[in-house]
Amino acid sequence: MADSCLNFIECGTGADLRRIAVRVRNGEQPGLFWLGGLKSDMQVTKAAALDSWAAEHGRACTRFDYSGHGESEGEFTDGTIGRWLEESAAVFARFCQGAQIVIGSSMGGWLALLLASKLREQARTGAAPASIAALVLIAPAVDFTEKLMWARFPAKVKRTITEQGVWERPSTYGDGPYPITRRLIEDGREHLIMDRLIETGCPVRILQGVQDTDVPWTHASELVSHLVHDDIVLTLVKDGDHRLSRPEDIERLLQAVAEFC
Repeated sequence: MADSCLNFIECGTGADLRRIAVRVRNGEQPGLFWLGGLKSDMQVTKAAALDSWAAEHGRACTRFDYSGHGESEGEFTDGTIGRWLEESAAVFARFCQGAQIVIGSSMGGWLALLLASKLREQARTGAAPASIAALVLIAPAVDFTEKLMWARFPAKVKRTITEQGVWERPSTYGDGPYPITRRLIEDGREHLIMDRLIETGCPVRILQGVQDTDVPWTHASELVSHLVHDDIVLTLVKDGDHRLSRPEDIERLLQAVAEFC
């Protein structure tokens, strides 16, 4: 299997300029477009499995690292939902053609829905670079900065973030603490979408682990209640955790993608 091609795209201007690493596999449409989670990268098990599947089936596949992640430039602590959405849209516009199946994991699920909304607005003016044929969301952490972080943080943690600008959140994944910044929380409030109806204009498939302690299955269920006009299927994996990276989880993911190819 030939490797996907490593590219770099510049995003932002002036002091905010950063180079974003992108791996592109050429192929037929619909292509696959990967949006990873917080502190994740494009080499994780799920992304690599999607790229292998795309190679086997002759499909295009695009995956990238947000700034402050993986092979991309930038500091993680500079990251916000708006910043990473800007990068997602820039990579989509530069490297995707025709119909795309957008696969978003955890934070990537939130960004996938924000990207879909952004593209629908562009389509109204005829400026959309490509289209979304379907969304496949894995433990979508929609509005997580407010609903799954800030609302759960004790007063002491909120005070640390407010006064010091950052709090080191312990990680259960062995990759060190996650710096949660005031900038991330405040910017997240500008991108909340679970306070209204969400229209994607395409089918949506959601895979959610019932044993997920980071994004509870009830959060996915609440999300479904906001997607009233779309073709939605929510699959609950009774013994599944947040990452859903076991062989049987990967098989479910590939089956969900194959439905639209």
